[in-house]
Amino acid sequence: MHPDAHPAPRKRLYTEEQRARRDATRWTLVQGLLAPAQFLAFAVSLVLVLRFLATGDGYAAATISVLVKTGFLYVIMVTGAIWEKVVFGQYLFAPAFFWEDVFSFAVIGLHTLYIIALFTGALTEPQLMALALLAYATYAVNAAQFIWKLRLARLDGALTQGATA
Repeated sequence: MHPDAHPAPRKRLYTEEQRARRDATRWTLVQGLLAPAQFLAFAVSLVLVLRFLATGDGYAAATISVLVKTGFLYVIMVTGAIWEKVVFGQYLFAPAFFWEDVFSFAVIGLHTLYIIALFTGALTEPQLMALALLAYATYAVNAAQFIWKLRLARLDGALTQGATA
């Protein structure tokens, strides 16, 4: 790259119209409340699952915690799809969040597989908890994707405010 050349500006996450819809919808607040609640459920559950795997104690608590975490995941996925419809005009796979949505399906798939295995008895207790850890690893990646997008949105907002100042 030539020293005087500037990299092409990054495409903004939201158009001005999308940003206005995002800021006006109650679903943004819902997502903003559910995301940290889900993360808290994840953190508590992770400790309980790891405790069970390390000691063999606390299987019931670990199992309940995985079910609670999975419930949060389902709720945030449904409300997130509604949010995406309001902001971008489609329920899922809007270009701005395409890869986050794709990865979300892997997260949901693994959590759902856990529930199926739990209720069918298809896996042993340690296998179930190992599956929960795999589901949690994908959740952590997906959460990082969304945190990155939140950061990009804040940078875009700062650019917009700077341009109007």
